[in-house]
Amino acid sequence: HCPNGSSPRTRFLTAEEVMAEVRKNLPFIRGITVSGGECTLWRDFLVELLTLAKAEGLHTLLDSNGTHDFSADPELMAVTDGVMLDVKAWDPEDHKRVTGVDNSMVLRNLRWLAENGKLPEVRTVVVPELFDYEGTIRSVSRLLKDTGRLDTRYKVICYRPMGVRAEYKAFQQPSQALLQHLAGVAESYGLTDVVII
Repeated sequence: HCPNGSSPRTRFLTAEEVMAEVRKNLPFIRGITVSGGECTLWRDFLVELLTLAKAEGLHTLLDSNGTHDFSADPELMAVTDGVMLDVKAWDPEDHKRVTGVDNSMVLRNLRWLAENGKLPEVRTVVVPELFDYEGTIRSVSRLLKDTGRLDTRYKVICYRPMGVRAEYKAFQQPSQALLQHLAGVAESYGLTDVVII
């Protein structure tokens, strides 16, 4: 029994073993996305896996919380086509209260990835009682506008209290009307690809 709720189906694979599984699907896929937890905790594995994927002609994406300094890792970025970045909260105090850590690296990554054409998607989960979600969406949208990345997909994600830790079960799911309003906020900055999920 895993104290962190890990599946009993978890197994360890080398990068080559993962690619052997991916190769079975090559006629049907254009690329791979590596997520987690936080995939950059296994940075060396990522470099090896994405190098193999690139050798197969695959597009490569990372799904990240933004705590890895992408600007200081040219080797990883050379084999990564883009990073789908979670921006949990814009305000540093909100972010620290929610995650336990400062968000300065997340925001630096947001700007750097946008400026370098490596930011295909940003996501913010809307949890009404937890943080200033509208301020976060406004600030992220403003940064995307300022960096000329109006085509970056912005996913406004509906919090759902299923499969979450006990301390988050009491939070309410946002209404569809609120999510539509927030999508409109992002679009008001000129963003052309805003999605509610």
